[in-house]
Amino acid sequence: MPNDTLTLEPFADNARSEPSGAQFRPNREQSSPVLAVESLSVRYAGGALPALSDVILRVGEGEFVALLGANGAGKSTLLRAVAALVVPSRGKALVMGRDVQTVGRRALARMVSLVPQSERASAGFRVREVVAMGRAAHQGLWMLERAADAQAVDEAMAQCDLGALSTRTVETLSGGEQRRVAIARALAQKPRLLLLDEPAAFLDLRHRLELYERLAEVTQRSAVAVVAAMHDLDTAARFASRVVLMRGGHVVGSGSPGEVMDAVQLGHVLGADLSIGTDQASGNRYFVPLRSRPE
Repeated sequence: MPNDTLTLEPFADNARSEPSGAQFRPNREQSSPVLAVESLSVRYAGGALPALSDVILRVGEGEFVALLGANGAGKSTLLRAVAALVVPSRGKALVMGRDVQTVGRRALARMVSLVPQSERASAGFRVREVVAMGRAAHQGLWMLERAADAQAVDEAMAQCDLGALSTRTVETLSGGEQRRVAIARALAQKPRLLLLDEPAAFLDLRHRLELYERLAEVTQRSAVAVVAAMHDLDTAARFASRVVLMRGGHVVGSGSPGEVMDAVQLGHVLGADLSIGTDQASGNRYFVPLRSRPE
C-alpha cells in the first residue's frame, strides 16, 4: 500500500427535511468540530492558479461530508492538506484543535486516516498483515499486537468483508479487493477523522453499498467524522449528512443534500445538465446526466 496513506507508521447548517432514504443525519458541526479548515490555500509549483483558495470548512463528530465537484476542483488537494501531505500557502487545518502541520506524524496518525484514490499493493504482505498496519501508531516501539489491536483488526476485516481473503497476499487481489483492504486498514486505525478519496473506486455494486452502510454505522456508533471526495451523486444524496460543492479550488456551496444538490448548483460545478428524480419505492433521489456543457 502506498506511502501516501495516513497509516504513516509502519515506518513503519440548519438542515431541511431529507428524503426518507437518507441513512443518517447528525449535525454536530457547531458544538465540537473534529476538523476546522481555516482560510486554507494551496498553490503547487508551476501552477498558474491556486489548487485551493481560502477554503473554510467545519466537520463535527458523527458527520459524513461529501465533497462534490469536477476533476481538478480541489477535492483531493483538500484531503491531502488536511492529512498534512501538502503544505498550505495560507491558512491551516486543525484536527481536534491541533494544527496538522505541527502536531507530529505519529500523533496525527492516531487522529486522522486517509485512503487516497489509488494504492500500490504491498507485495508479499498478507491481507490481515496489511490491515494490522493501521494499528502501528497506537503501538509501542516493537509494534507488538495487543488484544485491542487484534479486536480492531478483526472488526475492520469483518466490516470490509475480508475474512475469506485474510491469508491472500495483497498483490494477488483484484483492484476492488485491494480497495477494501485499504479501507479496512484505515478503519482499524480507529481515527477521529476518516478521509476518503473516491472510496468506492473499483468496487462492485454490492461492496459499494456495503461500504457506505458500514461507514454509516461507524459514524453513528463511534462518532468518527468522515470526509469523502466523491463523484457518485446518488450515494452522496442518500448517505451524506452534508454536501460541499467545489469548483476551481473554491467552496461554492455547502449544506444538506436537499439544500445544495439541485440541478442548477450541480450543473454549475459539474459542467453537465442533470435530471433529478425520486425513486417511488425508497424515496431516494437519483441523478441522470443529460448532456455536458461547454467550458
